Amino acid sequence: MIGPDRTAYTLPSEASGRRAVKLLPGQYVEFTLPAAANAITVRYSIPDAPTGGGITAPLDVAANGKRLRTMTLTSQYAWLYNQYPFTNDPDADLLHPDWWITECSCVPAETTPYPSITKPFRPSHFYDEQRLLLGRTYRAGDRIRLTVPIRSNAAWTVIDLLDSELVGPPRVRLRAANALTFGADPTGRRDSASAIERAIAYAKRKKLPVYLPPGTYQVNRHIIVDDVTIEGAGNWYTIIQGREVALPTPAPDGSVHTGVGFYGRDAADGGSRNVHLSGFAISGDVRERIDTDQVNGIGGAFNDSTFDGLHIRHTKVGIWLDGPMRNVRITNNIIVDQIADALNFHTGVTDSLVADNFVRNTGDDGLAMWSEATANARNTFDRNTVQSPVLANGIAIYGGTDNTVSNNLIADPVREGSAIQVGSRFGAEPFTGHLRITNNTTARAGTYELNWNIGLGAIWLYALDRSIDARIEVTGDAYLDSTYNAIMLVSEWGVKDLYSISNVHFRDIRVDGTGTSVVSARTAGSASFQNVDARNVGAVGVNNCGSFHFTPAGSEFSLTDLGGNDGGWLAAWQLPNTITCDDRPPVVPPPPPTRW
Repeated sequence: MIGPDRTAYTLPSEASGRRAVKLLPGQYVEFTLPAAANAITVRYSIPDAPTGGGITAPLDVAANGKRLRTMTLTSQYAWLYNQYPFTNDPDADLLHPDWWITECSCVPAETTPYPSITKPFRPSHFYDEQRLLLGRTYRAGDRIRLTVPIRSNAAWTVIDLLDSELVGPPRVRLRAANALTFGADPTGRRDSASAIERAIAYAKRKKLPVYLPPGTYQVNRHIIVDDVTIEGAGNWYTIIQGREVALPTPAPDGSVHTGVGFYGRDAADGGSRNVHLSGFAISGDVRERIDTDQVNGIGGAFNDSTFDGLHIRHTKVGIWLDGPMRNVRITNNIIVDQIADALNFHTGVTDSLVADNFVRNTGDDGLAMWSEATANARNTFDRNTVQSPVLANGIAIYGGTDNTVSNNLIADPVREGSAIQVGSRFGAEPFTGHLRITNNTTARAGTYELNWNIGLGAIWLYALDRSIDARIEVTGDAYLDSTYNAIMLVSEWGVKDLYSISNVHFRDIRVDGTGTSVVSARTAGSASFQNVDARNVGAVGVNNCGSFHFTPAGSEFSLTDLGGNDGGWLAAWQLPNTITCDDRPPVVPPPPPTRW
């Protein structure tokens, strides 16, 4: 076993639950199926190549002692290094020597003598995952064994988890424009983009859906979709797979690559309408972060559209939507192993729903609403699971009006973010109306912010570009085993006397375990608390620094006790604004959460 460990840049810190199994050649790990299953997903890590770029290595799969097949693992989509936007080169010098770094508490370019920086610098994004159909259904209690062959060229293989699944038979659609009829190649040997486009054109004329039968279809560019339904046989059976392709000249949007993706028309052209994508996988080939690249699984603008039952991996962002646009329903999808976000509502997305999706191993925010230039409004993120975002937050809301984050589970954020963020940053439009954050659960959240050299809250509100003063209601959340604080309200040091956070209301919250505090306030403003119950608090209930002027009148941040706050964390002497500022108390790891 490796872990538990919540220190960034380590293998266990990026593992689910912060623990994993490290195998040497010849060793195995065995899982007992909790329910009937005919398919598995294995999340793993193997070493990078010495000069970067990844390796491949075998992993034998057996059921009840009988060998089934050998999976070929790869680290070609893992192992990033250095500072944002990262590199695949483990021997690279600092990408930004003019940035302050924690490792030397200095700006290297302004330091004499120049500090010695250990290479590889800040390795991360260690894990990848693969899926396998087992060929038959196994019962609860049967055993799946994963063995690293003695011949493996990988010095070690880390197994994080095994997901088991009972996959139904392939879906068949007879009354449809079958892509095979138009020349699509289900073996993946020939490019099928043009054939799929012919099927789309025919389907639109005949008012039929497009059907993609079981197979792997090679697509190495965007397919533009508008007023069409495209259905696969199920995301285990129909796979749209492509290479990342360098463009001969940069595109007008700054892209230097293209790759597999289904894109709506630009919002400036009205966007696409009535697009329905379901029942297939999108498998990309993105191995580095280039922010100008449009190499997302789904992109562009869509109105009155649905994306359901997709599996998206190895793209830059699974679903990045550039509005204005309205009425999109994104449901029951699996988005994993992304270089950046899993999903981002960017610019004027309204009246839309993201529900019942599973997200794991993103290189940036798992689910985000970013109100750049035009506010997102009346959207809901509901009943999603976000696991192990390597960078940034599980769910992030940057500005907007009347949005809701409800009934989500967010676990194990690793660095420079946490489970839930409400952020006035990235040039977002202000928060207006209300923001409701309701009945969410976070586990092992609250990372260490390298640049600030302090721990973050499981939920954190951040005023960087402007004050946050819209009504924010946080109701019914549970913050479990928070590494540092459960709740954090913070303003950037350089603007702490300009911006504040107020009109925030916490009610019916349960905090089970914090390494430091229940509430950490590092801003001017106010918040109210009602029926916030806490136990296993590591240091002190409230860390109230305000805006750090330490005035005789108390902190610039006030807490209002509306009653029912149990556990002794909010004492009368702390109200409304007693200064209790200790940003870096000793961390006391809490016991595991238990039933309340």
